[in-house]
Amino acid sequence: MAIERQTVIYDGPGGPFAGVAVVDGDWTEPRPGVLIVPNVLGEKEQDRVTAERIAALGYAALVADLYGKGKRTTRESPDPAVYMNALNADRPLLRDRLFASLAALHALPHVDASRTAAIGYCFGGKSVIDLARAGGEVRGVVAFHGIFDPPGYAYPTPIRPRLLVCHGWDDPLAPPQAVMDLAAELSGAGADWQIHAYGGAGHGFTDASMTGSTRPGFGYNPDADRRSWSAMTGFLAEVFE
Repeated sequence: MAIERQTVIYDGPGGPFAGVAVVDGDWTEPRPGVLIVPNVLGEKEQDRVTAERIAALGYAALVADLYGKGKRTTRESPDPAVYMNALNADRPLLRDRLFASLAALHALPHVDASRTAAIGYCFGGKSVIDLARAGGEVRGVVAFHGIFDPPGYAYPTPIRPRLLVCHGWDDPLAPPQAVMDLAAELSGAGADWQIHAYGGAGHGFTDASMTGSTRPGFGYNPDADRRSWSAMTGFLAEVFE
């Protein structure tokens, strides 16, 4: 196995964008592709490591850049959510940048464009649900501790991509009523969906950098992390059949 990283520059509204493609260079045939949408901070090392784990499963991965080349924040930034907030305020723009990122994944030479999926974390979880809502050309999406508010624009139904939503039940950003509202929305839109809720887990339960968080409802949960990754691997194997 020879896991390789490569920066991919692609166009889109407000671009250029700089994503990172990760593949097993020992593979010669096209394989399923997985778009990875980062959390509030944007593309970073943590996402590249996730992409390497995806590549080790036998897929090609592309870490999406929704903010624009060079536009990144850290937890120590004066406003870590500055770029996310701009897209939350313009969900059609978010949709269009997701489509641009997906087109970049489809264009990778290692990718079978007929077999793609998307996964996302926190804001990225919200984003991949929007990608499914908007009719993105993916077979399925997986949201980890995402946010569920609808985008405010009409979208095509039935929703075609299958959805797996991995949710920390104690997440204050997506309380139980928001989960019920999402289930009702997806059912009304004719989607094939499943929601896995993890008791005792909150927002960011896959993020090991949040270990020891004292903020109520936020923090790493190793059991939920492990269980949700296992659920994702089974889901991807199913949608790529």
